[in-house]
Amino acid sequence: MQEFDIIVLGTGLKECVLSGLMSQSGKKVLHIDKNPYYGGESASISPLEELYKRFKVPGPAKFMDRGKEWNIDLIPKFFLAGGHLVKILVHTEVTRYLDFKVVEGSYAYKAGKVHKVPATEEDAQASDLMGMFDKRRFRKLLLFALNFDERSPRTYQDVDPKKTTTRDLFCRFDLGLDVMEFTGHAIALHTSDSYLDQPCVETVRRIRLYSESLSRHNTSPYLYPVYGLGELPQGFTRLSAEYGGTFLSNRAVDEIVMDNGKVKAVKSEGKLFHCKQLICDPSYVPNRVRRVGRVIRVICLLNHPVKNTHEASSCQIIIPQAQLNRKSDIYISVVSYAHNVASDGMYIATVSTTTETSQPEKEVQPGLDLLEPIMQKFVSVSNLLVPYEDGRESQIFVSRSYDATNHFETECEDIVDLYRRITGAELCFGGSQRHNSDDD
Repeated sequence: MQEFDIIVLGTGLKECVLSGLMSQSGKKVLHIDKNPYYGGESASISPLEELYKRFKVPGPAKFMDRGKEWNIDLIPKFFLAGGHLVKILVHTEVTRYLDFKVVEGSYAYKAGKVHKVPATEEDAQASDLMGMFDKRRFRKLLLFALNFDERSPRTYQDVDPKKTTTRDLFCRFDLGLDVMEFTGHAIALHTSDSYLDQPCVETVRRIRLYSESLSRHNTSPYLYPVYGLGELPQGFTRLSAEYGGTFLSNRAVDEIVMDNGKVKAVKSEGKLFHCKQLICDPSYVPNRVRRVGRVIRVICLLNHPVKNTHEASSCQIIIPQAQLNRKSDIYISVVSYAHNVASDGMYIATVSTTTETSQPEKEVQPGLDLLEPIMQKFVSVSNLLVPYEDGRESQIFVSRSYDATNHFETECEDIVDLYRRITGAELCFGGSQRHNSDDD
């Protein structure tokens, strides 16, 4: 019988980040995965043949014979350069194991076509998403957001960040509906329109994060690892091992042993491992999670860049929900041979959204239309699962399923929230860290 502070089940990104952070803070961690591979639901699949097998699709064609050159993310997501996950990577020094490339463009869909998302004054001037007067108003909003400082009321310009709604803020700058739409969905990355009636401070913070992320790299505010996202869980597992964490893969988890409503141990292949706390993804505790929706993802293999993206070897496209009379946005992420995730000249585009009907494939058709011709499609529909309780009673902390967005911001909120519930402290990075991360 072995004693651990924390047992982590599953090697999805969130579990690995938390496992690494806990080991680094001196906890004794055991990490178990029922699969022989890393990443759980968010694994990267290689070689290409494996993807066809997994989705029960016949193929691949003979000319695609360099299967080992492919690494296909089942749930592709980009990093905001100034976002939380990059701060965690820098703070834990997992950046040592990873190599990032900047994503070449960020686009929004309007009236059947994709347009570059403007997030600097220069972009705004050149943008075909808005007319001349809107450009001036948008630039004023941008400057307001960039100069805004929560600690300095001088910068509020008569806006009460905690009371003024985002809708009122947009009205104050006299923004047209189109501008509101791409600002809210493609820059502030809100997933629905409910933000319009909430205090504007969060939206201002998000516009600023996007602009600051962009100013580091110019083409887009997004980063993506060379060789794909599969590198991340491995980086954090290496971190955990460096600090004494133990790792067991390809191990069945028989049961989670409780005592008076609290977790006591995990039984795996007949062995008992004791712990004070348990972290896991929903697949290990089906009776502790509920379904709140479904996500469709369509992975598409292409032999050409996406039209109207200036031949970008990687990009992000957001179709705001109002463009298609939907409640949720449609997201497209495009990566390619430039990131060593596909054979030379080949692209991987993934379309995703939260489903709203019983015909999810029809819902993403407008996204697929932007990608034609498509060589091969792989369709998956998965449940969005969230835990019933926050884990404070049982000391079982369950992560949420990955959502339809194609960036890590919402997943980071979950990591930060889990960390707070597990440790009772905020996940913050010492002052010195901030100076380091500004040099990237």
